Amino acid sequence: MGSKNKGRIMMEVGADGVAVITIINPPVNSLSLDVLQSLKESYDEALQRDDVKAIVVTGAKGKFSGGFDITGFAGIRGGNVEQPKPGYISIEVLSDTLEAARKPSVAAIDGLALGGGLEVAMACHARISTPTAQLGLPELQLGLIPGFGGTQRLPRLVGLTKSLEMMLTSKPVKGEEALGLGLVDAVVSSHELVNTARRWALDVLARRKPWVASLYKTDKIESLGEAREILNFARAQARKRAPNLKHPLVCIDVIEEGIVAGPKAGLWKEAEAFQGVLKSDTCKSLIHIFFAQRGTSKVPGITDRGLVPRQAKKVAILGGGLMGSGIATALILSNYTVILKEVNEKFLEAGIGRVKANLQSRVKKGKMTQEKFEKTISLLSGVLDYESFRDVDMVIEAVIENVSLKQQIFADLEKYCPPHCILASNTSTIDLNLIGERTKSQDQIVGAHFFSPAHVMPLLEIVHTKHTSPQIIVDLLDVGKKIKKTPIVVGNCTGFAVNRMFFPYTQVGLFLVERGTDVYQIDRVITKFGMPMGPFRLADLVGFGVGVATGMQLIDNFPERTYNSMLIPIMQDDKREANPDPELKKYIEKSRSISGVAVDPKFVKLSEKDIVEMIFFPVVNEACRVFAEGIVVKAADLDIAAVMGMGFPPYRGGIMFWADSLGSKYIYSRLEEWSKIYGEFFKPCAFLAERAAKGAPLSAPVELAKSRL
Repeated sequence: MGSKNKGRIMMEVGADGVAVITIINPPVNSLSLDVLQSLKESYDEALQRDDVKAIVVTGAKGKFSGGFDITGFAGIRGGNVEQPKPGYISIEVLSDTLEAARKPSVAAIDGLALGGGLEVAMACHARISTPTAQLGLPELQLGLIPGFGGTQRLPRLVGLTKSLEMMLTSKPVKGEEALGLGLVDAVVSSHELVNTARRWALDVLARRKPWVASLYKTDKIESLGEAREILNFARAQARKRAPNLKHPLVCIDVIEEGIVAGPKAGLWKEAEAFQGVLKSDTCKSLIHIFFAQRGTSKVPGITDRGLVPRQAKKVAILGGGLMGSGIATALILSNYTVILKEVNEKFLEAGIGRVKANLQSRVKKGKMTQEKFEKTISLLSGVLDYESFRDVDMVIEAVIENVSLKQQIFADLEKYCPPHCILASNTSTIDLNLIGERTKSQDQIVGAHFFSPAHVMPLLEIVHTKHTSPQIIVDLLDVGKKIKKTPIVVGNCTGFAVNRMFFPYTQVGLFLVERGTDVYQIDRVITKFGMPMGPFRLADLVGFGVGVATGMQLIDNFPERTYNSMLIPIMQDDKREANPDPELKKYIEKSRSISGVAVDPKFVKLSEKDIVEMIFFPVVNEACRVFAEGIVVKAADLDIAAVMGMGFPPYRGGIMFWADSLGSKYIYSRLEEWSKIYGEFFKPCAFLAERAAKGAPLSAPVELAKSRL
């Protein structure tokens, strides 16, 4: 169990002869092994008691159950927790005890019925839900498959196509939709829920309502030939969407087994397959990411001081370019009042136009009604001066990366903003101490580094200096949570965590290209590894201007480990567009001659494994420096930074987790070998050398790190 107070089951028998069995395991009534065991015991008792005619299963405090307790997986995998024999829960508890019971049971669902929670509900003979309850099987997000009978019961309740969609995308449905699908039998308000379920259970007993064992329903299942077509189409889609993942295909195989060989055979195959995926690297990686993401908002020395976040209501944004307008969009979508400041009418109009376009694309996709659009956009107003900044709670500066311009802005802000106001900069590389040099309120200055497009990308880097007050960080963590971002708190340095860690990414790409590796081949291999795009497509997308400006900051600060290629500056001078370009060879030859390197046959034929390692090991090396310098508190924060800031594949567990799967010794030896041949750029840092010498994992905590936090 993850919590100190063990989960439990409570049973109360009413005068009507209905036993109400309640799952109690805050905060989401998760199903740990002891909760499932006591569910079976309560059921056995209810079946033996003569005063019990029927059963209602529900969850305490407005939540049915959020599913199996994920903290339990680590214990099972590590062998610290005794694991029930395969099929014990899905067959002995849910099929042979709940579903096969001589007394009818009804699930009363409010809040959440996810994963194992929904699987318990599907084993009951009927389900009553509230209109907004969420029902789903999101196990695939964790590299697992439903393991308590979900692969067999969901298709029989909602049909094959919808059940495949729900399992493969991990998307839940709300109570209203679940009613239309046949997943629930009635929808009522939460205060009528348990009483309706009690009456329903007695109606089932009296045969006024159907007594249905979902596992043996057949009316929603297509003929064998048609079912196979649907399953094969789902397989093709899964291979296309996630070519590196096996567990979606395992899930489809298990569903197919139940259709071909019958539901009991399907349950046994599910039990066996679940054991297999639970031990997989994908599952380990995705569960690591699940916990790492929840751990980013716990910052020693900051969030453990008992500080309460102050509510920010009104936010001002300076600059309505791509970043400024994206940040404004994210804030108004979460009901913040926003003032957008620009330098002239033309720029202001363009900035507000961008925010409108961001919202309009949501309307077009059906994610937002026209009425909600009007209400949301009314929270935004535009200004050309600082007069209306006198009552703002937070300012986010999102102007171009120019030090003296930013210094001037922060000196001006100090004159107009109230004393409690958070003064944030969205700079991606400039040192915050430099930005706040001309101000007195250095304790109010903080970095709020969003990633483009800011209303879509999930990461927010909160950067603080030696002077930033812990209260400001706690306030900003709260804003981050409210605008649905995953925040990571990082210390102040050039490039912070994400851009600094990934600055070797494009540089190694340039190094390889100048020695003869094909540009398109590099991007193909890196995309196949699982990145959303390779380093060159990324450079196109970000724009050469930004690439050069950011690159210059990093080259100035880390000259000994940068690879200076002129390829991007040459293409920028020539104003090249981001299209496949037959003239690309010409630019590569020109930059090659400036760098003074020749084509090396070894690089022309570089293997996929070598391309992946040469591109990512320098990133791992820089991540080690960021960790050793105390820019982040824990390696898991770098994993989240890589996954959410750069699109590193979550099923590889993030940059440090992936590196540890290969071993510090191996990474060190490769970098050391390349640095001897190609120079300082590849030289392993002291931290990596030290961990490799001990054979220690890179993500183990840093002893007495000179943390910048």
